[in-house]
Amino acid sequence: MNDVERFRQMREAAREIFLQALAEASIAKGFGRHVHCERGVLRVCEDLYDLHVYSRVLVISIGKAGHTMVEALAQQMGAAALEGIVASSVEPSAQVRGFRYFHGGHPTPNAESIHAAKAILKALEGQTAASLVIFLLSGGGSSIVEKPIDDEISLDDLMATYRALVHSGAPITEINAIRKHLSAVKGGRLAQAAFPAQQVSLLVSDVPEGMADALASGPTMPDSTSVEDCYRIAEKHELVAQLPHSTRELFERRALEETPKSDDPAFYRSRWWPILSNQTAVEEAKGAAECAGFSVHVDNSCDDWDYERAAEYLLERVRELRKEFERVCLISGGEVTVKVTNGGVGGRNQQFALACAARITGENITVLSAGTDGVDGNSPAAGAVADGSTVMRAQASGLDACAALEKFDAYPFFSALGDAIEIGPTGNNLRDLRILLVY
Repeated sequence: MNDVERFRQMREAAREIFLQALAEASIAKGFGRHVHCERGVLRVCEDLYDLHVYSRVLVISIGKAGHTMVEALAQQMGAAALEGIVASSVEPSAQVRGFRYFHGGHPTPNAESIHAAKAILKALEGQTAASLVIFLLSGGGSSIVEKPIDDEISLDDLMATYRALVHSGAPITEINAIRKHLSAVKGGRLAQAAFPAQQVSLLVSDVPEGMADALASGPTMPDSTSVEDCYRIAEKHELVAQLPHSTRELFERRALEETPKSDDPAFYRSRWWPILSNQTAVEEAKGAAECAGFSVHVDNSCDDWDYERAAEYLLERVRELRKEFERVCLISGGEVTVKVTNGGVGGRNQQFALACAARITGENITVLSAGTDGVDGNSPAAGAVADGSTVMRAQASGLDACAALEKFDAYPFFSALGDAIEIGPTGNNLRDLRILLVY
């Protein structure tokens, strides 16, 4: 087998591992394992809810998996038993009867994000102690449902604030700490709105393990962050000067309002259960790689690292593993950060893959990095796959890898090579997967 064919086969192997992990970590399979309804009794993980004792059951589904989570819940409970609101950035092919749908924006809010927030708050106002509110929460919810805490913050200012946060290079937990304190629906404020109803939240998580209150900026959970954290984060990333006046002045006056904490009565009858997380995706990728004949190793230690530091670390790690094993697969879950200074087309996964490509020219190493939501940054791709032949193939096609990396313009580069991973929005969101193969 020549080198060209070997590289092609390894790129395909990486893609197949990623796609199999997506299929096995699906919303439907997650709900099938953790949610069950029989004879009017709903089981959510370890909790039981006798639906006969509630005067009303309301479902609020928020995030990129908003529609698929409602579909999965309807599969378990029966669609006729459900009513509520779905807010997602993913357009469903069909809607579940009994639900109002809103198409919120991502990664920045839009007018529908505001309409969704107002509709949800209005629906929750009418709940009583005899109501059960089921919250279905997934990644992307921060921008998909939003209402500023201060009416002086316009939609344009809100969008500008989100852009400054997303491009700051800050990890998602820090970004969401600030979002919570600027929002009327985040950081536990939806739980306050639903009080005194019984509440249960089902989580499809795109945040680091153990930080569930960062998911969709924690609309139903006690907030573990504070206003002082926000001021510290803004200073650390030099954010204040980048914010529009209406949000900047809240920081300058130190006028942010504190979010509800664990002693708030809104949480006394609330429960939160993870259904799927990045760990699920990592475990499924591990199983797929083992079936493909690789010696598999998992290393998530570079979660929330800068993409270049993560590239150096993971490549060195896989080179060391190659000294001990013949066919190695190194899997890394979580996200890397990218501080964007130019306005190209791409995302953190493609930027990471391109950074790796520049470091592995001529080596028998293949690197795939992709988002489980099917969307990477402002591109139509989920991510990309690179290997030891990428830079050489690019040069033969008149493409400049260094220029693409510098301009944060990775998508046109990988698309031209046929190495962009374009699968469309998945209706799921379990953070990113990085798959490194050596042979």
